[in-house]
Amino acid sequence: MSAKRWNRKMQRLVCLIICLLLCLSGCRTSRTSGISRTNMDNYRTTYEIFVCSFCDSNGDGIGDLNGIRSKLDYITDLGFDAIWLTPVHPSATYHKYDVDDYCAIDPSFGTIEDYEALLKECHGRGIRVYLDLVLNHSSEEHPWFKAAADYLHELPSDWEPDVSYCKYFDYYNFSRKPKDGYAHLEGTNWYYEARFWSEMPELNLSSEAVRDEIRDIMAFWIDKGVDGFRLDAVTAYYADDREANTEFLRFLKETARGLDEDCYLVGEAWTDRDSIASLYTSGIDSLFDFPFANEEGLIARTLNGSCTASDYVEGMMQAEEAYSRANPDYVDAPFYTNHDMNRSSAYYASDSGPVTKMAYAMDLLMTGNAFVYYGEEIGMNGAGKDENRRAPMYWSDDPGEPDKCTDPPYMDEFQMKFPSLDDQMADDKSLYSWFKNVIRVRNSYPAIARGITKKADAVCDDKAAAFFRSVENEDDLLIVMNLRGQTVEKDLSELGKGYTLAEKLCTNEESITYKNGALTMPAYSIAVFTRK
Repeated sequence: MSAKRWNRKMQRLVCLIICLLLCLSGCRTSRTSGISRTNMDNYRTTYEIFVCSFCDSNGDGIGDLNGIRSKLDYITDLGFDAIWLTPVHPSATYHKYDVDDYCAIDPSFGTIEDYEALLKECHGRGIRVYLDLVLNHSSEEHPWFKAAADYLHELPSDWEPDVSYCKYFDYYNFSRKPKDGYAHLEGTNWYYEARFWSEMPELNLSSEAVRDEIRDIMAFWIDKGVDGFRLDAVTAYYADDREANTEFLRFLKETARGLDEDCYLVGEAWTDRDSIASLYTSGIDSLFDFPFANEEGLIARTLNGSCTASDYVEGMMQAEEAYSRANPDYVDAPFYTNHDMNRSSAYYASDSGPVTKMAYAMDLLMTGNAFVYYGEEIGMNGAGKDENRRAPMYWSDDPGEPDKCTDPPYMDEFQMKFPSLDDQMADDKSLYSWFKNVIRVRNSYPAIARGITKKADAVCDDKAAAFFRSVENEDDLLIVMNLRGQTVEKDLSELGKGYTLAEKLCTNEESITYKNGALTMPAYSIAVFTRK
């Protein structure tokens, strides 16, 4: 048994003893009413890092693992307690989603020792690390595919493949006939499945040999200290086959749990709420909540006026109900943007900051494990082609900034809408300061991440989103958001006495006032109430 697994077993034993003592002393647990939440340590605030664009530590212009390690003070000071790293494996592309070797580090990012050092320092700070695990496909340069391709080049045209001679033939999906989503294997009369790109051959995930390889890959990284995996494109494991995708997710969940009971899995399911709920029946911990994300999602549609504030609250309630019904132990994974989407600064062309601030507050004040893409905390630009969305972190205006990475290949030139991090850190009204304050509020009140949402009907309307966030049948928090550009006034007297205004989050110089049940909220502001 590895030292990491032994330490985690001891940690669970200590936690069980503490829980028993708390129960015996009459203290409440943090278990949420109506939703069984056994993985309480997965309720985190996670920072997504596109590795090659974040921080360069050695002057070659490429972001690397030691660069990330040098910025852990920055990450923890913002309030994040988990990081998701996009793929770190060897690959010829800048994005690394075509993997050449699943058990190695791309030399441009550092060494396996650098990765171990990053993990050690993160864990010393209470930060969990999630590894991006790309299982739909490998690179065409992966030894598995090269061995299979070499075998087919040598195979006489009238012979049938024999996996006892070349086991790697079974690792991919080959056909003698052209099919939709298949690419031609040059120099042969064979075709192989490659739905994302001809240089990304699809793995045969039904192969027991491939599943054994996946188990070994997960074990390798868990033994290194990885806390979980972000699973790429889970709706595409099997094309147009939700049942097969769910079964494969179940395999991954059971495999991960067999290796480490605390291993966390979050899947990318770019689809609608009902389809996400269906995938939750696999038992997976989390799935990214795409219906709220992007410029077409519920958050943006609420702020641009095509949906009401009440629609946003009801959307949260409907998602919680659908997901908890499918998997009582689920942990939602809300997010607003990621490396495949336009940056949020492009969503509201005339916005000088308040609307963008509110959008991320709407994301960060949802339940679950909230994810934030690097650079969003300072409102970085990046729209159109993928390379633009993955621009170097805007640390400073100084052209000699040592941490700055070079632009990804073929990235367009464009100006940033908001100032650099250096400038924003000195401004208490900046996007950076707003992010830091909202994350502080999220982390200060456990019910925000772990509770159940219930609409405050007496207050909620088309302009103001008002909801309770409760734990154990108690309305622990009342959160009111003014999602419009005008002041709103609310009478909270119908809600009864006992609510105290605990937090005021304002996007401009005006402040929230609350007296004798009368609440006045300036444009784009948030009030958080606690109840004694």
